[in-house]
Amino acid sequence: MTTVLHAFRRGAWRTSADRAPLPGTPDRELSLVPEIVADADRRWWQSTRPGLPPLTGRRELLLTAVELFDHGTLTVGGIGEQSADAFRSALWECAGLPSPLVDRWCGMLRSGLLAQGEAPAPDERLALVALPGNTFTCLESVCEQAERSAGVWVRPSRREPLSAARFVAALLAAGWPPARVGFYPGARPSLKGLVRLTDRQIVYGGAGLAAAVRDSPGLTLHGPGRGCALVPADMPTGEAVSWLLPLVAADAGRFCSNVRTVICADPGRTDPLARALAAALDALPPDGEWPLTAFREPGAAERAARAVRDRRRPGDRVLTGRAPGPPFTDDQRATPQLVLLPDHLEDTTPLPHPLIGYEVPYPFAAVLSASREAERAITAESLFVYRPAK
Repeated sequence: MTTVLHAFRRGAWRTSADRAPLPGTPDRELSLVPEIVADADRRWWQSTRPGLPPLTGRRELLLTAVELFDHGTLTVGGIGEQSADAFRSALWECAGLPSPLVDRWCGMLRSGLLAQGEAPAPDERLALVALPGNTFTCLESVCEQAERSAGVWVRPSRREPLSAARFVAALLAAGWPPARVGFYPGARPSLKGLVRLTDRQIVYGGAGLAAAVRDSPGLTLHGPGRGCALVPADMPTGEAVSWLLPLVAADAGRFCSNVRTVICADPGRTDPLARALAAALDALPPDGEWPLTAFREPGAAERAARAVRDRRRPGDRVLTGRAPGPPFTDDQRATPQLVLLPDHLEDTTPLPHPLIGYEVPYPFAAVLSASREAERAITAESLFVYRPAK
């Protein structure tokens, strides 16, 4: 029997004739909301909003929702009663996310909400949050928009919609008014329609996605971070590896803040540093301090292997020994990968090598040496630049 994860719209969980399979779960499908339905829902929202009573105590409701999301048993449309353990099992089956990583990310979501300053004055806008598939910590944007907006629609990634659906269920269980929240899964082209229908948008995605939605005046786009670490010439190799390892491998390499590029100030130390860091990455156990995720989406393991291979240039060397490769099984762990770019970089063109700043959904780093001018060009394209503490 097929389980269908429902959409949540017009204050209720609803199924749809338009569906898509959930990765890793052949007996589960996701309801998709067509654009014509979303259009009708926007009209419903405009007629419903004036009659909604004021919503007070939003921060307290959100804190309750985050706690329920982490530990509670919740009713999720189409799935039914879902315990915290069942949620973790579903994330492992669908998205390859191990429980320790889920625990860590739930803690980060809670800490982020507790660290928020004074609550903003709510406005009358309808907000959209379009989430990525790499991590559910971006649900923090749902919290932010729920606190400041009259209503918030959540568009999940089809690669991992379970966490967003559970968070909507947690909001409802905490007492959030059903009319003020929506869960709108859809095909990729539907995002442009949701952007058109809402007043403020928080969208996570890459350059291709940006090109599709960048004309919206209310849009905030969170794109690649291209994390970069600068290793000084006098930093001992062992110390440098200890500093770099969590920057590359923490959170399974899925955050935009993870380091993707390591620049050595001393060209003569690039090779030994790269080899030592590669050995440390190879030694990471799948279920250790920095657990590794598994591939679940059909073809994802093969695409991951090809993505880096196609961007390598003659002379580039893969120094890790567990790079993704055949047989491309669904249970294959997304193992770390390190590539040494052997040429000292003098070119000041931004991102002059296709692996510099390149992001994949697992721990990955390109190691190189560069002139000061080239270093400045690379860091100018990075949102996260790391230097060791003095």
